[in-house]
Amino acid sequence: MIPAPFAYHRPRSLDETFGLLAQHGEDARVVAGGHSLIPMMKLRLARPEHLVDLRDLEDLRGIRSEPDAVIIGAMTTQHELIGSELLAGICPIMRETALQIADPQVRYCGTLGGNVANGDPGNDMPAVMMALDARYRLKRRDGEREVAARDFYRGVYSTALQPDEILVSISIRTPTEGHGYAYEKQKRKVGDYATAAAAVMLEMAGGACTSAAIALTNVGETPLFAKAAGDAVLGTAIDDAAISEAVRCARAIANPSADGHGSVEFRTHIAGVMVRRALMRAKERAV
Repeated sequence: MIPAPFAYHRPRSLDETFGLLAQHGEDARVVAGGHSLIPMMKLRLARPEHLVDLRDLEDLRGIRSEPDAVIIGAMTTQHELIGSELLAGICPIMRETALQIADPQVRYCGTLGGNVANGDPGNDMPAVMMALDARYRLKRRDGEREVAARDFYRGVYSTALQPDEILVSISIRTPTEGHGYAYEKQKRKVGDYATAAAAVMLEMAGGACTSAAIALTNVGETPLFAKAAGDAVLGTAIDDAAISEAVRCARAIANPSADGHGSVEFRTHIAGVMVRRALMRAKERAV
């Protein structure tokens, strides 16, 4: 199918962007890379009357390091995340995840902001942002605010983002040196959404886990922060018993739909398999 008719706008500044959003209200939608919104428009699941393209807003691009955090502009592409030496050195889970998103053609245009702000439970980066305890900077014409990634997602394509706001950047607390990390994703074919996936961030000291965060992709109406699963490995050597308990906790909160990726039971099972693999690989990487 082709999208319903819409007016196309390509602002050159944030002021112009906010003017368009104020003028057209809920009839307007912003588009970054377009790989989440445009397919919905083609299926007539989204019918914005005004499309506001952010690709010319250079202020929303780039990756920089601050004393305790990494700041990533919302319009930074997946390709740029993969090529960033800064991220590869201090937050390698970002590169690992970006390499599993779609294919190179999509990654050249698809943006981090578009991936995390659209509210699609099948997108990969939201769970990683939860595991990293990232914060989203949301800006409107008369102010701005920060929302934790773990509080941002409300339902399928529903987030804390208001109609007059745009996501301008993502802030990630700099992970400790020697941390363990992994993003494990099972999919039917290259470029597909996950049947289920798991993001893990952890820290080890003296052979025991001192910090753990686990989040799940595409097994609920939103990405899921599996707090109980992370708690299950705290204070342990992340041995088989602890991992099995974390898997049990993760499966307990999974609530996938039966679809072309598999039955509810199968997708819930795969979520546990991904948690197990991610925990084992993250432990191997932790120093």
